[in-house]
Amino acid sequence: MIGRLRGIILEKQPPQVLLEANGVGYEIHMPMTCFYELPELNHEAIIFTHFVVREDAQLLFGFNSKPERALFRELIKVNGVGPKLALAILSGMSAQQFVTAVEREEIAALVKLPGVGKKTAERLVVEMKDRFKGMHGDLFAADAPFALTSEVQPDNAANDAESEAVAALVSLGYKPQEASRMISKVGRADADCETLIREALRAAI
Repeated sequence: MIGRLRGIILEKQPPQVLLEANGVGYEIHMPMTCFYELPELNHEAIIFTHFVVREDAQLLFGFNSKPERALFRELIKVNGVGPKLALAILSGMSAQQFVTAVEREEIAALVKLPGVGKKTAERLVVEMKDRFKGMHGDLFAADAPFALTSEVQPDNAANDAESEAVAALVSLGYKPQEASRMISKVGRADADCETLIREALRAAI
């Protein structure tokens, strides 16, 4: 089991990061709420990982903290919730927001997440509420505000950023048409890919 990696960030293609550790490049899928907090390219990062082995693939999912990974591991134990859906859930909501939504039984907020219907949302509330009782109450601290980029980008860079943002949302489970609509609502010339994804997901919730 690969539980923790420390290395240099070579590539960032939301929601995936390529981390080089001891000469090996690891492709790691991360929730966008964790992805936003990664350092810049060619900087060192420590990522806590969960290794998933399937018949057709071996996948690494990464998180910035052990509590975030713990929540992911509890999520994939819920009936009908696999790693991809868990990744989408924790991209649309931070760990703290998800815990709050479950504790307050905010079904309407949960069904706005891609792949989460009413039955799945209700199941999440019932099962995760019980799981939270066995976890520390201070497991998830309030999120720090994210810094938005203020650099003005050329038009072609803005178009590239929007295309990358749409592709990232599709990989998280949104339909292409819906992803395009979400990005077009928040699109602006000075926004990079990560900012567009963040604002689109915030607007969706």
